[in-house]
Amino acid sequence: MREPVNRRTPSAVIQENDDFPTRHTGKPLNAVLSLFISMTFCSAVWAAESAPVDALANADATIFALESAKASHTLLLDITNAGDRIVVVGDRGHILYSDDQGKSWTQAKVPTRQLLTAVYFVDGQHGWAVGHDAQILASSDGGATWFKQFEDLTREAPLLDVWFKDLSTGIAVGAYGALLETTDGGQHWKDVGDRLDNEDQYHLNGIAYVKDAGLFIVGEMGCMFRSADDGLTWEKLESPYQGSLFGALGTGQANALLVYGLRGNLFRSNDFGSHWESIALQGERGPLEFSIANASLLPDRSIVLVGNGGSVMRSVNHGETFTVSNRADRLSLAGVAENQKGNLILVGQGGVHVTSPTGADVAQQ
Repeated sequence: MREPVNRRTPSAVIQENDDFPTRHTGKPLNAVLSLFISMTFCSAVWAAESAPVDALANADATIFALESAKASHTLLLDITNAGDRIVVVGDRGHILYSDDQGKSWTQAKVPTRQLLTAVYFVDGQHGWAVGHDAQILASSDGGATWFKQFEDLTREAPLLDVWFKDLSTGIAVGAYGALLETTDGGQHWKDVGDRLDNEDQYHLNGIAYVKDAGLFIVGEMGCMFRSADDGLTWEKLESPYQGSLFGALGTGQANALLVYGLRGNLFRSNDFGSHWESIALQGERGPLEFSIANASLLPDRSIVLVGNGGSVMRSVNHGETFTVSNRADRLSLAGVAENQKGNLILVGQGGVHVTSPTGADVAQQ
């Protein structure tokens, strides 16, 4: 049985077990893909097949995300800082930004209505977002407007994470072993999946930079890959866990990182993935069993993880130990950032939540 596609698919915050019928390729899928299928696979099958497009190739046929006064309360799957601005992405092509630390949100002009799964800014102006139909969008004005750089309907699968080294070099990863690279700021994207020892085409769920070491990818069935040369070559590693890992995060220390995934599984390495130690997470009712969906290294060097069941986990010692809180609403969370007041901004089910450092809601002033 294939594992869940990713922490950032909407159904991944609904359920994690139970069988689900196979798609037309014959590959079995998990129940967490049910909403994913309804939103992506079916539309891709019904749509006319198309080849990948490079930047600006289909400007004449652009369909923009619908404007909605409730966009900040709908499903949102990732959040990041773009300078002093905060940018979030999610369902129906919604991208929103806030210039007042999360008090109010403005909907960006976005040329898609597909689910967007991840966003990354290399500086205060230049950012990229990825999502279903293998779409890659770019912004050069801090996330206020976006244009489409790439899509590939024939993949029938989403891109799930994106990382950029600088304004030129970037990598996107996704379902069924998708690994795309650009060296010209996204004007062209090249499929470089053959660089990985990934014969079974396991889903690639997350990519992260590790200080003084390189890049790290994690995914389905615990697959792990590391690169010391910005993605030119990759080494496959032995994993401490055989279930899906949904992401990786550099701790800010040289060679140190965390990986996290299903059922509260969290591991720390001090040597770029050569050796691992399991990190125990103790929740209100015993060991945490909710899946961990995303993580952020905050400006004060503390680390916050978020996940299903409203779980918020914080470490002030570089990920060696964590305190665990659960929000009262128990809504599943998919991303976390911090505003300049030291409050957390969480995204997931129910949209944006501005909270205290422990995840408790705070009044907006």
